[in-house]
Amino acid sequence: MSPQPQAAVGAAEPRVDARLRVTGKAKYAADNNPDGVVHAVLVESSVGRGRVTGIDARAAEAETGVLKVISHLNAPKLPPVQGGFPPGQRLRAFQDDRVRFFGQPVAVVVATTLESAQHAASLVRVSYDAESVSTDIGVAEPADDPETYARGDADAALESAPVRLDLTYRMARNHHNPMEPHATVARWDGDRLTVWEKTQNVVGAVRTLAGEFGIPPGNVRVISPFVGGAFGSAARTYVHAVTAALAAREVKRPVKLVLTRRQLYFGVGFRPAYEYELSLGGNRQGRLTASAHDIRTESSRYERHSEHVLEPGRMLYSTPNVRQAYRHVPLDVSTPWFMRGPGYASGAFPVESAMDELAHELGLDPIELRLRNEPADDESTNLPFSTRRLRDCYRAGARAFGWHRRDPKPRSVRDGDWLIGMGMAAGVYDTQRSAAQASVRLDADGTALVQSATSDMGPGTATSMTQVAADALGLTMRQVAFRLGDSLMPPAPVHAGSQTMASVGSAVQDGCDKLRGQAITLAVNDAGSPLHGADAADIVVRGGRLFVKDEPTRGETYQRLLARNNRTRLEAMGSYAGAPESEKFSFYAYAATFAEVAVDARLGLVRVRRMVGVYDAARIINPRLADSQAIGAMVGGIGHALLEHTVTDHRDGRIVNANLADYLVPTHADMPDMKAIYIEGEDYEADPIGVKGLGEIVIVGVAPAIANAVFNATGRRIRELPITAEALL
Repeated sequence: MSPQPQAAVGAAEPRVDARLRVTGKAKYAADNNPDGVVHAVLVESSVGRGRVTGIDARAAEAETGVLKVISHLNAPKLPPVQGGFPPGQRLRAFQDDRVRFFGQPVAVVVATTLESAQHAASLVRVSYDAESVSTDIGVAEPADDPETYARGDADAALESAPVRLDLTYRMARNHHNPMEPHATVARWDGDRLTVWEKTQNVVGAVRTLAGEFGIPPGNVRVISPFVGGAFGSAARTYVHAVTAALAAREVKRPVKLVLTRRQLYFGVGFRPAYEYELSLGGNRQGRLTASAHDIRTESSRYERHSEHVLEPGRMLYSTPNVRQAYRHVPLDVSTPWFMRGPGYASGAFPVESAMDELAHELGLDPIELRLRNEPADDESTNLPFSTRRLRDCYRAGARAFGWHRRDPKPRSVRDGDWLIGMGMAAGVYDTQRSAAQASVRLDADGTALVQSATSDMGPGTATSMTQVAADALGLTMRQVAFRLGDSLMPPAPVHAGSQTMASVGSAVQDGCDKLRGQAITLAVNDAGSPLHGADAADIVVRGGRLFVKDEPTRGETYQRLLARNNRTRLEAMGSYAGAPESEKFSFYAYAATFAEVAVDARLGLVRVRRMVGVYDAARIINPRLADSQAIGAMVGGIGHALLEHTVTDHRDGRIVNANLADYLVPTHADMPDMKAIYIEGEDYEADPIGVKGLGEIVIVGVAPAIANAVFNATGRRIRELPITAEALL
């Protein structure tokens, strides 16, 4: 078939579901109220480790409207887990008396109204045999089986390096704070379970719930058409969702369980704290010769969480000798989980800060130092890069930002009481792809319905998929409807890791190509069609009309074709196999972030004045959606660099700032002038539609760019996030 005209892809189309969202007609998990729904409220542990020795629920059970109080004392025993996401989840709903972290659910109250359930939960009395807790990564011992990587002889090369830096970085724990809290509504119909859930992983939620209750996955339906932000927090199914389903089965009524803002800090994962020791060695000409990375990160005792924190230091720069060790520190905390730019955002802060420090030591421009260490191939895998336009990112960013105006001498530019500085950093994120399917249906009226069990936590999945489908089918966007977020639809991977566009988008493209091919075949074989006998390879579709590419007057619409052939619809199933087991290329997206900051010379306050981000993310489906992703990530990066810090009372594991008054996130007043630029190009080695993920790469490098700008403004190297006023005084 001939290539289709591209009218929708690449256009800055508005979100197709924007009206639903802004008018309140979009139904999020907690908006669902099936007949007879009742409410559940969790009772949480007030100790950080130990055992529950008693639960007195008599006062709660006596309250009007209370249906049941469930704990390990009366909860049904769940079968051994047969599957789920992720495998090996060991925190289960009320299956033993162990307390593993402060805030762990130890009981749940079910009542006819939310107010009754809340009040009754406050009346439940729990006694404990408390044990001493370990929640401080700075003093706890790491596990003795680190993840390691090495090439060359890093230690020997560091010893002989003419220039060497030995640096230690610390990054505080960060928590997800999406606008929509996590919520689950569960209903049983016999042995079939329907769950309305806030999730980025519809198919994974089915697997987890089926595994928890020992029922076939086909007996579980998960519905999640709208997700009000998540940043990774909804990429797995937590114990509160299982609790809602367990409670619904016990009281034989649908149950709604909505976490409070405070409970989000204990129950749905977080970006873990890191301690990162980094040594860099190089020569006086600015060529890196060696690096050593010793990393400690917090995890729970009952489960290990790993993320790709090693990759930036492994492959971003040409370095012949590299040694890395990544150690988990088991603590009495809930399990960390992926947060935007997982691993890479944390790993980039030490690497990019150290590169800036090395550039200053050598008297080189930070961009020039990076250019001198650009690798020809991925030295961690010995594979060629599919594309690597990082040089272009540097050039475009420097030009747009006015990098030539930067004074390399720290503390040399002032604006009244404010010290002004510029900084930059590179970023990298791997291009993930997974198997996906999408169904496509063209109806007799010339409209199409495309469906896949993917999610949308904010990037505009429905809009971008509609654009791909519209061009592939030769329809306008108004003639295409994309539906998502239901496990009855064709399966899709977790909506995380920047893989949705590549994976689901490729399945949508495949399905629409197949359906368009069906229509073309029908037309060329139909004696009554103006296209009868034409070469199928010469036919394209635009505006719902099939025609010969070089003879545009010869053609007909989908409607006429289907009506004449007595067809009510055409259908096709699109699929994408995902990444092959053995890659031929190294696939990454890249970024260069530039920041200007002002630091109050007397008070140490930091204000970001402006930012420019430049991205090598291959084909951009929708620049408006891309800008939303990039600007949102810059905002998140400001939080990572300057504000966000989960504070734990190490005496018992209590999070003391578990609210949006004390846990600081950026507000509108913190938003500077921001600009995003995309390097033109495609990557058809990565996937059939030539895209790379964008949602993660846009935050990687933001924090070090800000930190480097703070140094340029003040002459102070801050190697700990967040950067506080106290550190600058």
